[in-house]
Amino acid sequence: MSQPATPDITRLRDLSPQQRRSGLAAWLGWMFDGLDMHLYTLVATAFVAQLMLVPESDPTVGTHGSIIQAAFLVGWAVGGAFFGRIGDVLGRSRALTLTILTYACFTGLSFFAQEWWHLMIFRFLAALGIGGEWAVGASLLSETWPKKWRPWIAATLQSAVNCGVLLACLAGWLLAGQEPRYIFLIGILPALITLWIRKAVPETEEWTQAREGQEVPKISALFSPAVRGVTWRVMIICAVSLTAHWTFLFWQQKHVLSLTEIVSLDKAGKDSAVVTGLMWIMFGSLIGNYIAGGLAKLFGYRNTIVGMMLAYFAFMYLSFSQVWSWEATKWQFAAIGACQGVFGLFTMCLPPLFPVLLRTTGSGFCYNIGRIVAAGGTVFFGIFVKVGDFRTALLYAGFLFIPSAAVAIMLPSEPKEADGVAEPVD
Repeated sequence: MSQPATPDITRLRDLSPQQRRSGLAAWLGWMFDGLDMHLYTLVATAFVAQLMLVPESDPTVGTHGSIIQAAFLVGWAVGGAFFGRIGDVLGRSRALTLTILTYACFTGLSFFAQEWWHLMIFRFLAALGIGGEWAVGASLLSETWPKKWRPWIAATLQSAVNCGVLLACLAGWLLAGQEPRYIFLIGILPALITLWIRKAVPETEEWTQAREGQEVPKISALFSPAVRGVTWRVMIICAVSLTAHWTFLFWQQKHVLSLTEIVSLDKAGKDSAVVTGLMWIMFGSLIGNYIAGGLAKLFGYRNTIVGMMLAYFAFMYLSFSQVWSWEATKWQFAAIGACQGVFGLFTMCLPPLFPVLLRTTGSGFCYNIGRIVAAGGTVFFGIFVKVGDFRTALLYAGFLFIPSAAVAIMLPSEPKEADGVAEPVD
């Protein structure tokens, strides 16, 4: 049984049961995505130092911690391409189940790491599922829910990631001062929803019809004349912006720990400060998702993406061009979080740019290839800031949003779709 095509409806209660279940499945998948994604960032310094048998202040902790995060981002990119392909070949529902099982199992296995490189391998494997879930979940909803709702769907899906990160923060708060490895056991929980997904969420009608009698195009088709304009532009935007974004997300905790008010606290107090900083970012991001959705309705995807990237740069510059108090830093983190709503727009903006049978492959490949570049950026800043100047490193990273916004100007103002063939960017 396949899901019905999206009718022109305006009320939530008019959605079919299949549409509601697909929406809930994608939302839950994204929520647990955010949970498993950020468990490591909460305990990175403490756990890596423990595995290496050195003090947390040892410079090698930051270097190896950034290498682990780089491996995670590379795995995210590989998983986006791999499971994106699976989503086009086997269908959205089956692929969604596989991605969730992958990241849940390997996040849980991180508990058993005995060496820093064990943790690196487990994080890489978990990231395969996290990267794939983005492309599959986005395509599932873009093919089942009303097209006019896309900006709000994007905001709601992105809010799921934020809720997942807040769950990670709750876990970090509850386990503050405890063995850092225990937090990874929380990551097993997402596996429980996969049984329901396989039973309750059918494949989309759009994919089913496109698959009948047709071979799935090769990945090389992304660089065919009809599609390559979209592919290259989206790849550059994602690579540059995600480098800056993930540099901030990963190194902001080091910046927090370097603040005068935090340095003198005990371990539990420092753990609490790291969690608090991330919570302020996530609360801001929750609001920013809907700000981005509203702006996209008024000004279009392209103009909103450009504007919010420039705003991201502006708040990064404000926050890290000078030293601020911990109280001021929390408010600045909330403002930066609000700018992160721009990435929610990618959810509904990118998949429709590609043909149906290249949809999860294309969106997953382009979005997640940025993770490889971001991985290199994470390692670079890990080496660059080993002297402890995290504020300056974050300041420089923020400038990357300027060229990313410049390329975004060349995107179409709205996603274009045409009979299974993506139109090239004008």
